[in-house]
Amino acid sequence: MAEKFAFDHCLSGHTFCFESRKQFNMEPLKETLGDNLHSAVTGCKLLMVGAGGIGCELLKNLVLSGFINIDVIDLDTIDVSNLNRQFLFQRRHVGKPKAEVARDSALAFNPRASITAHHASVFNSEYNTNFFKQFTVVLNALDNKAARSHVNRMCLAADVPLVESGTAGYLGQVTVIKKGVTECYDCLPKPTAKTFPGCTIRNTPSEPIHCIVWAKHLFNQLFGEVDADNEVAPDMTDPEAAESSAVATEGTASDSTASKTTESCGTREWAESVDYDPAKIFTKLFHDDVLYLLTMENLWKKRRPPTPLDFHSLPDDSPAESTSSSNLRDQQMWTLQHATDVLSRTLQALKVARSRREDKQLVWDKDDEESMDFVTAVANLRSFVFGIRRKSRFEVKAMAGNIIPAIATTNAVIAGLVVMEAFKILMGRISECKTIYLNKQPNFRKKLLTPCNLESPDPKCYVCSSRPEVTVTVNVNTFTVKALEDRILKERFGMVAPDVEIQDGKGTIVISSEEGETEANGPRPVGVFGIVDGSRLTADDFLQNYQLVVNVQHSDKLAPDVDFVVEGDIPAPEPEAEEAASAAPVSEDITVTAAGSVKRRASEELAPSAKRSRGDDNGVVTVDDDIQVIS
Repeated sequence: MAEKFAFDHCLSGHTFCFESRKQFNMEPLKETLGDNLHSAVTGCKLLMVGAGGIGCELLKNLVLSGFINIDVIDLDTIDVSNLNRQFLFQRRHVGKPKAEVARDSALAFNPRASITAHHASVFNSEYNTNFFKQFTVVLNALDNKAARSHVNRMCLAADVPLVESGTAGYLGQVTVIKKGVTECYDCLPKPTAKTFPGCTIRNTPSEPIHCIVWAKHLFNQLFGEVDADNEVAPDMTDPEAAESSAVATEGTASDSTASKTTESCGTREWAESVDYDPAKIFTKLFHDDVLYLLTMENLWKKRRPPTPLDFHSLPDDSPAESTSSSNLRDQQMWTLQHATDVLSRTLQALKVARSRREDKQLVWDKDDEESMDFVTAVANLRSFVFGIRRKSRFEVKAMAGNIIPAIATTNAVIAGLVVMEAFKILMGRISECKTIYLNKQPNFRKKLLTPCNLESPDPKCYVCSSRPEVTVTVNVNTFTVKALEDRILKERFGMVAPDVEIQDGKGTIVISSEEGETEANGPRPVGVFGIVDGSRLTADDFLQNYQLVVNVQHSDKLAPDVDFVVEGDIPAPEPEAEEAASAAPVSEDITVTAAGSVKRRASEELAPSAKRSRGDDNGVVTVDDDIQVIS
């Protein structure tokens, strides 16, 4: 009873009394693991990156398995939506750093452990190659591609084994990465981001996802960080409407004021000028702009034309899908009147919330009630205008938040497998390590877990090969230096602070990681600096100890809304219009932003096979930071 009291006291209050430290007995572990493995476990130093769904389960497993020297890095703070599956956290911890609370909670299981918590980004320069070299093994418990790719490179540079893991709903996987022995995280080609042409989003939406993307763009135009590429007004440059553009530019009596005003001053400036008046904003978006689109007659020759809405005289709609038998508020369909009322309310609420921000900008968050209501209302109103099936708030959240299920038991299974692979590494048996897939249903052998042999490094990998090299096609006359840095080197190839030199015999530097040295180059086309078809660039990232040669190919015939093409990229799968709607509770699924990064469907992401396809995405999975109902 005394021992149980001491343990409960530690777990609930995080006060680590002398009795609990004294009573923790390592002998059973030693008997279970054996002398050699026990010695390796207690003598090693681990780095765990990520303290979310997998991370909580993993840290608990580590301290109960005898690991006593652990560092934990996580930048996030605890959200209330984490509590139903990240079991090291309680309601009183909401708002506190995950790494620090996870450390304190894990110490209650084994007070003899020494856990160092880093509430910081793993991208910080202090976590350099020398930092990674101090660890015996690194364990990833991350939820995004960029951080996974970065840790992969740091472990390659430091020559430290990495155990990678990921979950997506009921699916999961674990694999081991060792420099020169196995393929690395970036050896397998990733799908390119699924984007939607701007003219489709702005002029001719045909699926619910198009309306949801437009609604999120509108949120940013009104309250968030304005992006000129994500405009919501009708696109007058739509090539399909070219023949009727002369008519369109004349406009109509109804659209002449609002549309032309927003053209000249921007959506936010216009909204501020009318004090975010719900009737005026509604009329501009769902009446005047729609009338303007109707003047682009070519767009509607083979499409259903849109239907303008009148704020003061809405149709009495009671569509079949709006009568839901569900008692759950979020799963009921909204009528036009209800959507309009919600839009009116959230416009004012978000205006006030924005005014209270020092930077006067809001960030859209699916877990923020007003933000989510705004996007649901706008998306449903636009769907009605274009004759598209409307969605419940629950369905909109699933699509707008890139959501697939997050299952606590999946995290637990994967965390256990991570520890088992770490044991093999510590015993010097890396040749026995496997890539292990957790399936949703048993395979023909009636097994849920499918182990596969680790693959050898890809000799053409742009990260771990001896001479990393890629070929990128751009229009050198329009593609800017800033886009080269942000879109290609940072976003596509995961660099943090690249320096770029043209291999022209002169050592011309177009991008420098030193602040202020080359900022003036940013808006200028790369061709201005002598980058032409066949040019070779050397990109260095000193933090990652990584160098990449970029071969440039010029083309002035790239597809619309395509700025660049990387040779060998795999296109993202086409999203099915109804897929996210039928998905169960929430985690990330398909891309819903025209400029955002993509995350693959879990079924394609983690699908096991006896012989792995080179297109499988090894660990690029959504992990677990969304709501989940556990049955």
